[in-house]
Amino acid sequence: MIPLPLARIAEITSGALAGMADPRAVVRGPVVIDSRAVEPGSLFVAIRGDRADGHDFAAQAVEAGAVAVLASRPVDAPAVVVGDAVTALADLATAVCAGLPSTTVIGVTGSAGKTSTKDLLARLTARIGPTVAPVESFNNEIGHPLTVLKADEDTRYLVLELSARDAGHISHLARIAPPRIGVVLNVGTAHLGVFGGKDAIAKAKGELVEALPADGVAVLNADDPLVAAMARRTDARVTWYGRAESAAVRAEGVTLDDRGRAAFTLRTPSGAAPVGLRLYGEHAVENALAAAAAAYELGLPVATIAEELSEAEPRSRWRMEVTDRADGVTVINDAYNANPDSMRAAFGALDALAGGRRRFAVIAALRELGEESAALNEGVGRLAAGAGLEGLFVVGPDAGPVLAGAGAAVDGARSATRVTHVADAQEAAAALSAILVPGDVVLVKGPRAAGLERVAATLVGGDRR
Repeated sequence: MIPLPLARIAEITSGALAGMADPRAVVRGPVVIDSRAVEPGSLFVAIRGDRADGHDFAAQAVEAGAVAVLASRPVDAPAVVVGDAVTALADLATAVCAGLPSTTVIGVTGSAGKTSTKDLLARLTARIGPTVAPVESFNNEIGHPLTVLKADEDTRYLVLELSARDAGHISHLARIAPPRIGVVLNVGTAHLGVFGGKDAIAKAKGELVEALPADGVAVLNADDPLVAAMARRTDARVTWYGRAESAAVRAEGVTLDDRGRAAFTLRTPSGAAPVGLRLYGEHAVENALAAAAAAYELGLPVATIAEELSEAEPRSRWRMEVTDRADGVTVINDAYNANPDSMRAAFGALDALAGGRRRFAVIAALRELGEESAALNEGVGRLAAGAGLEGLFVVGPDAGPVLAGAGAAVDGARSATRVTHVADAQEAAAALSAILVPGDVVLVKGPRAAGLERVAATLVGGDRR
């Protein structure tokens, strides 16, 4: 981050120095919320969470090298005491970003694919200038400003992922780091229960394009009608990506190899180039196109874009991680999160990758779907049971609708899948470990709260050499 003395941090955050804090002491970064991540020169932000209160680790953070603590109450350490640490963190990030006039901020949002697109775009921008992007999915009111605070005078591109958990959330994040380019991927059913419908989700996602300046660029998905309609909500110039012929940046001739990885011709207004993705699943094409369209607006040649997309490996964990065990079992770990749209994409990837091999899946009931939760989870069950599985394991105490949908598919003679309800990830891993044989393929997919990544970790660790 930009080096700042504690006196300036107190001024920005409307805080008061306490605990014998030296107003001239300079914070050089990083800004962290985990005392274990403290480095000499850090600022430790004490946040009270559900499991731990950061204030209890203030002294430990300073002993580890933190210059001071940004705290909501006095602590036994040098501190800047503020009314609310999360609000102060946002104020600090806003001030730092405002002090970086040479940095181009790019925002990415959508119901699915944000992290993968952000990772691809950060790789592309790194070809033309120093780039800062979030680790994993740092896309909320805490992770977003923490990412912004990693930028300094050398940063040319700040690629940010913006999540909408409620109306006004993206607007808030965009005020912290005003974007010049906004990428909108899709409008799906993630957080449907919070918003109440897809139109409300579209309204929230569209806050990103509303935040763009008149000389900015909105990068919109021509294939999603709700995203396309956002063109009317921005003063920025609009560029389109997708598979439609009307899209300025589009994919032509999409094919999948026997591992479910897509190849296509990337077409732009100034030429075309072949792309062969190393990412799994046909849905990765849309993410690649979105990143390509934003990079094209920044002036990258189409050949460079295609080269980078073709060399990109997954950067963020638990998103279509494919591991081939030495005994021939393949584990697909897509357990970071799930919604009905990403479930369909994951089973499509499983179908392409598995071919004629025996296939299994471990899933859990989806969350935050509101009044449509039962119907949508039943649909997930039908989808899974109709995916040609040898066995389906449904995890958790809230699995009733998923099991009902899967059972209906089996009873309707559309599936011969053996459906098993298990209590938790440990039971699922144990059951699978007992029946897998060389050549089998397992998809692990569910909401983050279900902790299904533990199933994948056990299966990968259970490699029989």
